Amino acid sequence: MTNFEYRYASHPADVKKYGTDELRKEFLIQNLFQDNQINLTYSMYDRFIVGGIKPVNQSLRLETIPYLKSEHFLDRRELGIVNVGGKGTVTVDGTVYELDFKEALYVGQGCKEVLFESTSENSALFYINSAPAHTSYPTKKVGREDAEIIPLGEEKLANKRILNKLIVNSIVQTCQLQMGLTELLPGNVWNTMPSHTHNRRMEAYFYFEVQAPQTVCHLMGEPQNTRHLFMQNNEAVISPEWSIHSGVGTANYSFVWGMAGENLDYSDMDICAPNELR
Repeated sequence: MTNFEYRYASHPADVKKYGTDELRKEFLIQNLFQDNQINLTYSMYDRFIVGGIKPVNQSLRLETIPYLKSEHFLDRRELGIVNVGGKGTVTVDGTVYELDFKEALYVGQGCKEVLFESTSENSALFYINSAPAHTSYPTKKVGREDAEIIPLGEEKLANKRILNKLIVNSIVQTCQLQMGLTELLPGNVWNTMPSHTHNRRMEAYFYFEVQAPQTVCHLMGEPQNTRHLFMQNNEAVISPEWSIHSGVGTANYSFVWGMAGENLDYSDMDICAPNELR
């Protein structure tokens, strides 16, 4: 079963007027993982799709949705997958790829059939991002050993973390999609600080390994006019091009970041120092 919803883009001047409920309705994505379902959110920010797939006791096929006006989901798109649950497989046009916890798969434009299955008692949880693509690049698995790993942060700033670049142009050829995974170390809670924007790309964050009853406060909005969303485990948030995307948790956690837009330069950021935020 495939469920889908549509999100319009919002002007930053309008977002300044949003209350909590409206802010959550426009940017927060909840209930991503439902038994034997595919849940997709189509955003007008760079036509980015965020989704969650949870196969329990059956294979789930990635099908097209009306917004795409295409015979297959990937006729004009590329796809990034990160498994945040038990072991599973993704079968792409007959080729089977095994994905363990925190492993990724890039699927190129033009692939016809993508099937998702769990292969362990603990169901696989496939978090996906998709963006429009102009050409086809080879499907490629990115295991933990293939990731580009970068230690970041300091204990004294409570932001010591491990950045795992997974689906990035230094590892996988893509049209515009970029994905990675950041793990906050125990005792550290701040991510992506100092904050930044990049008007050339939008982004989505997916928070997981948030142990109940803990929470993550995701910061968004223009640097001098910020807003916040309190988020729980396995929830995602859409980050517009004009918005910062930082967060702080009540305990350590992990998150998947995904981007699409004008370029593939990971370092393309407009930094805002912590004492400049408002």
